Amino acid sequence: MSTLPARAVSRVTVTALLALSAFYFLAPLWWLLVSATKPFGEQFSGNGLWFDGFALFDNIGRLSGHDGGVFWRWMLNSVLYCGVGALLGTAFSALAGYALAKFDFPGRGAVLTLVLAAVLVPKVLFTLPLYLMFSGVHLIDNPLAVLLPSIVSPFGVYLARVFAEQAVPDEVLEAGRLDGAGEFRVFRTIGVPMMLPALVTVFLFQFVEIWNNYLLPAMVLGDDRLQPVTVGLVGWNASHVAVPPPLVVIGSLVSVGPLLIAFLALQRYWRAGMTAGAVK
Repeated sequence: MSTLPARAVSRVTVTALLALSAFYFLAPLWWLLVSATKPFGEQFSGNGLWFDGFALFDNIGRLSGHDGGVFWRWMLNSVLYCGVGALLGTAFSALAGYALAKFDFPGRGAVLTLVLAAVLVPKVLFTLPLYLMFSGVHLIDNPLAVLLPSIVSPFGVYLARVFAEQAVPDEVLEAGRLDGAGEFRVFRTIGVPMMLPALVTVFLFQFVEIWNNYLLPAMVLGDDRLQPVTVGLVGWNASHVAVPPPLVVIGSLVSVGPLLIAFLALQRYWRAGMTAGAVK
């Protein structure tokens, strides 16, 4: 009987902590939504947590008309950098993780240790060396300076390796080889479908990481027409005279849209059975 109150207290405590965490993460997004819908120029006045008029479409029109619509050019750049970088990064992570999980070759342990070590190193530490390297090969102000580092994901390799080891049975792979399929065909037709939930996770992590990346694009892309939306909005925010601050608020809300669309469109893969394709 004494365990019931203890369980109830634990449940209430966990629920309260989760609610507090949700409020902490969602409150800024709610403020951004409320402020972006206010009439232009009133974004920082009144009650910041509740609506006061609705002028979102007029505000988006002002955003589109500022400086020849450069904001949408930044958005397109971000979508291209994130889409291409996340797709290539997921493909390379799947290949590397599958190989580390299903092939026995000399040095596999050392490679896995190197991957784990790379996961622990913050990517921001590579920004200056990457800038110097790209400057040496004349890739400054070139989209490749953003795309090439984006396709390398040590965490994606590690996640793909763990998932391939657990979710892809060796018996199924061996059956495919006995049927005459080559290694790449076995990987493409058997391994990839079983690894799909993990690969979607890798894709989303890569997409969000590239989208939020600021320091590297800010250093290697000096041309405004090539910059992603994160760099463009920070530049607007630093120029209070040339760019009205409400445009930064409105642009920040619009810039969240592709991330929400990506999560909502791919969430059904997360719900897929983790044992789909297992041996029966």
